[in-house]
Amino acid sequence: MYQSLEVFYEKVKECPLRDRQFNFFELVYVVSGTGYYTVNGNTFSYQSGDLFLLTPKDCHEFDLEGICEFMVVRFGENYIREYQWKSIDHIECLLYYASHLSGSLLVTNDDKQMVHSLMLHLQQTINHTSVYAEDLIRHLVNAVIVIAARNIAAVKPKNLLPNADIRLLQILDYIQQHIRKPELLKIAEIAKKFGLSSTYLGSYFRKQCNESIQQYISSYRIRLIEHRLRFSDKRVHEIADEFGFADESHINKFFKRHTGMSLKQYRNERIFTL
Repeated sequence: MYQSLEVFYEKVKECPLRDRQFNFFELVYVVSGTGYYTVNGNTFSYQSGDLFLLTPKDCHEFDLEGICEFMVVRFGENYIREYQWKSIDHIECLLYYASHLSGSLLVTNDDKQMVHSLMLHLQQTINHTSVYAEDLIRHLVNAVIVIAARNIAAVKPKNLLPNADIRLLQILDYIQQHIRKPELLKIAEIAKKFGLSSTYLGSYFRKQCNESIQQYISSYRIRLIEHRLRFSDKRVHEIADEFGFADESHINKFFKRHTGMSLKQYRNERIFTL
């Protein structure tokens, strides 16, 4: 990949490369056709209107049933860093849950129609080079990313029971909404918010998610901090302040306890591997 963002159209009758593994992110939109899609050993069917996300190191391939058309969007970590997002929460959502996803990102019919229209505009733009074409492509791609993130915002922990009740989903939404405010994520505060005892909340959450509520909060916070280190130029003290840590020492102890390295080490290693 030679640019931070690449967009292209494919019309093929067989997958040109099988068992592929890249070091960038790839969004694959099915314009037309059907077949089977395999990622990291898991296989499921696809059809027109499906949108898939591939992350670095994923192994994937398509088995086509006849001729298929695809729009492919590739972007690297530099693209995420370069673009001045008003908020990176939506792309965080997309990347955070990437490892939990199976199948198409798109859930609602309205968003399927919107992405279909955006992809048609992308195809027209790359076919007719004109002034400001690059800027237009970036805006269209970013719109697709935001819509995809909106569709998976409801994706929950991979160990979540399939029949989890509505109250548990509300608790998860509350945690995600207040992840930068640790004072609101104390067990007593969450229990009070949802009319439960602290003891019952702990056992209830573990039963529904197969992990403790403290583990879920910590892992979610760690992943968002990792995204700050990878996709932003924020300094450690700024990240500490954003997530409610007392100072750099506090956030470094927390991060090292869960990852085995300091924030500086993590950022340097990720930059080195780009």
